[in-house]
Amino acid sequence: MELLRKWLGHPEDIYNLLRFKMGGYRAVMPRIDPDSLGRGLRTCYRYLNQTSRSFAAVIQALDGELRHAVCIFYLVLRALDTIEDDMTISLDVKVPMLHEFHSYLYQPEWKYMESKEKDRQVLEDFPTISMEFRNLSKVYQDVISDICHKMGVGMAEFLEKKVDSQHEWDKYCHYVAGLVGIGLSRLFSASELEDPIVGQDTELANSMGLFLQKTNIIRDYLEDQLEGREFWPREVWSRYAKKLSDLAKPENIDMAVQCLNELITNALHHVPDVLTYLSRLKNQTVFNFCAIPQVMAIATLAACYNNKQVFRGVVKIRKGQAVTLMMDATNIQAVKAIMYQYVEEIYQKIPSTDPSSNKTQQVIASIRTMSLPGGPMASRHHYSPIYLSCAMLLAALSWQYLSTISKATEEYVQAGEN
Repeated sequence: MELLRKWLGHPEDIYNLLRFKMGGYRAVMPRIDPDSLGRGLRTCYRYLNQTSRSFAAVIQALDGELRHAVCIFYLVLRALDTIEDDMTISLDVKVPMLHEFHSYLYQPEWKYMESKEKDRQVLEDFPTISMEFRNLSKVYQDVISDICHKMGVGMAEFLEKKVDSQHEWDKYCHYVAGLVGIGLSRLFSASELEDPIVGQDTELANSMGLFLQKTNIIRDYLEDQLEGREFWPREVWSRYAKKLSDLAKPENIDMAVQCLNELITNALHHVPDVLTYLSRLKNQTVFNFCAIPQVMAIATLAACYNNKQVFRGVVKIRKGQAVTLMMDATNIQAVKAIMYQYVEEIYQKIPSTDPSSNKTQQVIASIRTMSLPGGPMASRHHYSPIYLSCAMLLAALSWQYLSTISKATEEYVQAGEN
């Protein structure tokens, strides 16, 4: 019944969950026919679905040959990431592997059979992935190999190094996410679905990755602490606690929330770049691919801002809320309206005593300037009494049905993926 009460408070979620379940997902996430693919590509898409909770669906919705290039790009980086994450590999073995991993793309027989990680199949059957990599056009191969090389070097650098300064936080996020944004942007331009400027403007592409990665790092504080990982920059958290783990102690909750708010303010500085980047995109499938994670991120930050629950458990956006974002974020005006909505939500929660309050207000002001609502999307959450009544009736009749929404949908709308 608690779930029902939540839905009754958000009738638009009910409407969009029903619309999504009854076929609306095909508009934003059409799936490819596996029978149209060769054996190698079929295997790669199977690995994609096995290793990605959220990206598999939007990758498969991309147009033409770009879809295959991005699929292979994802699997190559997943293999690289699996090596980096595997703590059973000694550093004297791991560091050279990370540095040289890009060269394995051109070695047909290379594979790694010693990994204990859950995604080890991408290493054990790397010959299939590398074969499909070599089947791509050279322009795609060059991008993937270059990004793989740079990311491997960056990962090796941070293996025994903690993130101290905010500059190093940006650098770490660049290596693990900004480079992904840059690589994807270069693939978009190489496909000619997007203009050359999209791939050339690496600063904006980097911001796209940094915004997502910082959101994940902020949200996942407690999970990372439990796993022995630390990604919050010492320069920030050391002003609020002696040890990063101290922020989880109940007696430190007020200082912990202030630290949280400062990091969210830092992440919000990327939003203007995100909006500029998205405004340049022309292809609908590329726009959906890029916009959906970004609106999920701003909604997640709004849920986390000034929220003690970040230090006590998991903060997630509602499933219906996630589906609504996916259905709505199909054009730049809609995305601007979504960004405006969530920064206003943050603005309303800024404590007057928060040390970062002035900076938070300033960055929100800059986002407002770029995303002032206009046109029909500005009133996207205003519903007529008749609509509200119908939605509430649907909620009463359908809440149990909706709780069994398909696995693919449920996995995609999980907020965020590192």
